[in-house]
Amino acid sequence: MMKKEMIVAGVMSGTSADGINVALVRIGARSSRPRMSRARSNFELLGHAEYSYPKKVRAAVLAAMNASRASVADLARLNFLLGELYSDAVLAAQRQFHIKVNLVGCHGQTLYHQSEPQRFLGRNLAATWQTGEAAIVAARVGVPVVSDFRPADMAAGGKGAPLVPFLDYMLFRDPHIGRIVQNVGGIANLTAIPAGASANDVVAFDTGPGNMVIDAVTEKLFGQPFDRGGRIAASGKVLDNVIKKFLQRNFFKRNPPKTAGREDFGREFVSEFLRSCGRSRKQDVVATATALTANSIADAVLRYAPQSSHSTRKSAVQEMILSGGGAKNSTLVSMLASELAPLGLRLRFSDEFGVPSTAKEAVAFALLAHETWHRRPSNVPSATGAKRAAVLGKISYP
Repeated sequence: MMKKEMIVAGVMSGTSADGINVALVRIGARSSRPRMSRARSNFELLGHAEYSYPKKVRAAVLAAMNASRASVADLARLNFLLGELYSDAVLAAQRQFHIKVNLVGCHGQTLYHQSEPQRFLGRNLAATWQTGEAAIVAARVGVPVVSDFRPADMAAGGKGAPLVPFLDYMLFRDPHIGRIVQNVGGIANLTAIPAGASANDVVAFDTGPGNMVIDAVTEKLFGQPFDRGGRIAASGKVLDNVIKKFLQRNFFKRNPPKTAGREDFGREFVSEFLRSCGRSRKQDVVATATALTANSIADAVLRYAPQSSHSTRKSAVQEMILSGGGAKNSTLVSMLASELAPLGLRLRFSDEFGVPSTAKEAVAFALLAHETWHRRPSNVPSATGAKRAAVLGKISYP
């Protein structure tokens, strides 16, 4: 397995819990897409597929996230069930693209992420939990699986997130152009890469809700899992007073590094958000949830990102590169472009660089798995707050 070229399946299921993304990536070969050739490894995206969770599985995952009480038996069963579903997804992707992988990097489904230490049974502890049994994936697919990436960074004093900046730095750094790479998944996260940056110059953090609040209010008010293309939001009017109120929350004012999850923007937050919207039109509520994501991203850029790009020998940030499911929401993209215009940022998409917007996180975990397999660290301490570089993840063998 210690070959120069490997085909790695990156498997990602995010906080939106809408399903499984699989990216098949050739790493270590001479890439046919030169712009994807960066740093230690050349890599090429060979194929990408998305598989929705069955409706009952998604409901079970959402119920388990940040649950105040849960059945241990059900959580154990969910762990093994997700392992089977991840296996099915990788095997289906192999059939679809006629490719056999050598390694799998599986992020797992985050059920809980607490990046700040809290008191528990006499100790101050931070904690994270990504479920989905990797041993099942290794057995079904027949190749080693790297999983459970976040704890090693937390053991080194980091927040366990964000981890995608490793890919962002490799793929998007430029000697002359400063860039912000903005992913909008369930949670939105930002990576600021100054022109000519070294890894230590990278700043990355979660900016707040991405699709999570939009999806939740759309499902609550319209019975739809998400606002396809932002069509509902486009027909609504933003409640500016609600936006102003929620942007005063401590999370948005907290200095990076910082992370967020359903613990911050899940059920309790959505309930408060809906109460604050009062008896407004349902379309206005969805529009306001969408504007909250756009405004919180722009606010984060204004507050923090320029600090990472202004120095005596670095160019200012000039571009924002958008990825994640939110890039498909035309209303969100339009709102974001409007908020960024005064900052002089050009809005681009990761698709322009050879990585489809919905594939980027899965590609990242393929790359992280490859680094782990070769015993190389792949966290970015300036992004996670870790005291040192760390080799991430655990390996399960078939």
